[in-house]
Amino acid sequence: MNGLDRRSLMLGGGLLAGTGVRGLAQPPALDVGAVKPDAMINLWPGDPPGTPTLLPQEAVQDRSRDPAAPDRALLHIARPRLALFRAHRPNGAAMLVMPGGGYNYVVIDKEGYEIGPWLAARGVSVFVLFYRLPQEGWGAGADVALSDAQRAMRLIRHRAPTLAIDSRRVGAMGFSAGGHVCADLATRFATATYHSVDAADALSARPAIAAPIYPVVSMHRPEAHEGSRRNLIGESPTAAMERRHSPHENVGSDSPPCFLVHAEDDSAVPIANSLLLRAAWRAEGLAVESHFFAEGGHGFGLKRASGKPAAIWPELFLHWMAAQRMTGNG
Repeated sequence: MNGLDRRSLMLGGGLLAGTGVRGLAQPPALDVGAVKPDAMINLWPGDPPGTPTLLPQEAVQDRSRDPAAPDRALLHIARPRLALFRAHRPNGAAMLVMPGGGYNYVVIDKEGYEIGPWLAARGVSVFVLFYRLPQEGWGAGADVALSDAQRAMRLIRHRAPTLAIDSRRVGAMGFSAGGHVCADLATRFATATYHSVDAADALSARPAIAAPIYPVVSMHRPEAHEGSRRNLIGESPTAAMERRHSPHENVGSDSPPCFLVHAEDDSAVPIANSLLLRAAWRAEGLAVESHFFAEGGHGFGLKRASGKPAAIWPELFLHWMAAQRMTGNG
């Protein structure tokens, strides 16, 4: 386990292979290929909160036609968990990473298993979150992914000393619908979405920084990404539901510094989403850095930005992290 002792990884429900969720068969392997996390960590001890009677049956969908560019998606998530990529030479910082998928699935590779090793090689420990999906019968409904993000932040902080992490320097990053989870966490981190299950839940879920990358933000038309909106709040949501789940309408004075990336030619999630979030952060007088590129499209992650102006975004993010004193010793 690359130097990780077994006890230190028994977070919440323990080592993934060692515990079960009611009615769930052995979950599909997510470490096929060259990229393998250092560990898989369950979020919850036993059943996740609000477990439905009919438990979703997990499956992996391979969406790539190029063996050199894997693009898998995890569907019907029943066992929310973290894939840990431990920093090679830890600088104390950690990032909770939430891939996208339109709240229909969670992608594994391009917005998770690519950024994880990349940041780990630069001293930042990464926890890729496979969060539950709101339309699959969980008790928290539209708040279920936020519940998992809150729990993940608290769990990382709870075990930070065993993983060479400074609990004050745990940030959040998300892509597309995962960017919505990230922005939701940055604005509603203190919202009670589940009952405490152990000592970890006494800790703050506020990320030290937030980096929503080409994020879904608004649940209002015309800016909304229709698939994410439908999966999150249904076909005919109330105005109150739209506001509750539009992070730009929930920014507070205690929201963390924010780093935004979006491409002007994004035809899936309009750049207006990032602009709304930027304006809301600025209206509160909060620190926000924005990088908008002429070309990049949607879902470029790390490797798919190669050769495009957007390819520089990860380096820009590292410089910004340093400016936020995330990667130092202070």
